[in-house]
Amino acid sequence: MYKVTCVEALPNYRLRVVFADGSSGVVSVKDRLFGPVFEPLRDPAFFSLVSIDEFGVVCWPNGADLAPDALYKQIEKAA
Repeated sequence: MYKVTCVEALPNYRLRVVFADGSSGVVSVKDRLFGPVFEPLRDPAFFSLVSIDEFGVVCWPNGADLAPDALYKQIEKAA
């Protein structure tokens, strides 16, 4: 399993993500911001509250989270 060690919110609902193995990249999550848990992330101020939990998962205060494996695959595709 991949573990995120650093995450930064960028404009246009993008995240700069760094993984424990040193891999890094920028992913867009704009197309995932639907449904009751993810809709609050459409507010740029709330989106910027992104953090990492103790398991290396990207998350927000309302319980929304993104699986590290999916983010890693998205970065691999862009490379």
